Amino acid sequence: MTAPATVAEVIRAKRDGAALGEEDIGRLIAGIVDGSVSDAQVAAFVMAVYFRGMSLAECAWLTRAMTRSGAVLDWPDRGGPILDRHSTGGVGDKVSLILAPIVAAAGAFVPMISGQGLGHTGGTLDKLSSIPGYDTRPDVKRFQSAVRAAGCAIVGPTADLAPADRRLYAIRDVTATVESIPLITASILSKKLAAGLDALVMDIKVGSGAFVPSLETATALGESLLAVAGDAGLRATALLTEMSQVLGHHVGNALEVLEAIEFLTGARRDARLHAVTSALASELLVLGGLAHDDGEGKAAVYKALASGAAAERFAKMVKALGGPADVVERPGRHLARAAVELAVAPDFPGVITRIDARVIGRLVAALGGGRRAIEDAIDTAVGLAEVRGIGERVSRDRPIAVVHARSNGAAEEAAAALRRAISVGDEPVSAVLAAPVLRRMGSASAT
Repeated sequence: MTAPATVAEVIRAKRDGAALGEEDIGRLIAGIVDGSVSDAQVAAFVMAVYFRGMSLAECAWLTRAMTRSGAVLDWPDRGGPILDRHSTGGVGDKVSLILAPIVAAAGAFVPMISGQGLGHTGGTLDKLSSIPGYDTRPDVKRFQSAVRAAGCAIVGPTADLAPADRRLYAIRDVTATVESIPLITASILSKKLAAGLDALVMDIKVGSGAFVPSLETATALGESLLAVAGDAGLRATALLTEMSQVLGHHVGNALEVLEAIEFLTGARRDARLHAVTSALASELLVLGGLAHDDGEGKAAVYKALASGAAAERFAKMVKALGGPADVVERPGRHLARAAVELAVAPDFPGVITRIDARVIGRLVAALGGGRRAIEDAIDTAVGLAEVRGIGERVSRDRPIAVVHARSNGAAEEAAAALRRAISVGDEPVSAVLAAPVLRRMGSASAT
């Protein structure tokens, strides 16, 4: 089609179901970056895409424009493959905090560009913001220096890297347009392509605690991501992982950092969290040529954890980005703790048969652990600890979870919402309703 003369006409065209051209999309993204496109116009555009969708070509053009909206990193002095993982988000998903140092300890470099929380799921950057001094928005020079020093660095898109995504990401969060497959695809891949990756594994969550609750939609998202990644020349695979309950024991920013540290040091490892992390890390090591097959990849994951090398890499990353050098040894000294802790007993004893993970994510956000508006601050201390899973017995002596809140009133409200989010029965049920890894898409062959 002929390129519309104004951004308003680009928005109108997409609103009416027309296909946009590469120049149309480039003009819009340029305006998002230089500020000439208003927040209202960005909101109108993402809403139009949400309802009208995009062709694969449009999505590829959007991804390219967002990637080129800032710097694209190069790693000329690399000593290993440049690898990364991205998750579509889930309640209690702290896999990136664990996987990045594991993969770095196995010989790769992991420049991970992540985002803040969207909707009912927590963001990796919000979790890391609970570490005092940790710079989630370093300049490119510091980011690359941290990657070289620690083997991994987890940061957010800055003014230099994928700046268009920063505005789009925030506005999607507060306009109920998070679940759009083209917007998700472009958001994920623009950041990853800007990081100069050799290979990427994508963790697509499926279930009530995910943005894409159905297997059908998750599969469509995987196909979109793999197609656009392939168009850009990026080796990639996708794993669909089960998200019908909390992943791990804790939900909340500081609480999830604590759980990640405990996992890395071997103090405590949730079985489902371990299964998902190990599968993703192994897949990535095969993609990057550091393992020949899944068995060798999982052996490398085991070695990185058992030797303490992964925990050491996490500590180096935190230090390189301004955080305390002893956060792994003394997490309780640095991570915020809520003023009120309330154990939540069930209405009657029994076995948990169902969990609405989306409600759990929302109640953590309501406690202050998530955003309802772009400008909202995050309370990193609040959340839920010791969350029980499906198949576990609960009673007055074995609470559903422990609420960490700012006040007694907030804790009581969260406790009531938590009781409504679970079902308790008399009969035993399987502790795992589905395998943690549901499906693999793509081919992880080393080159």
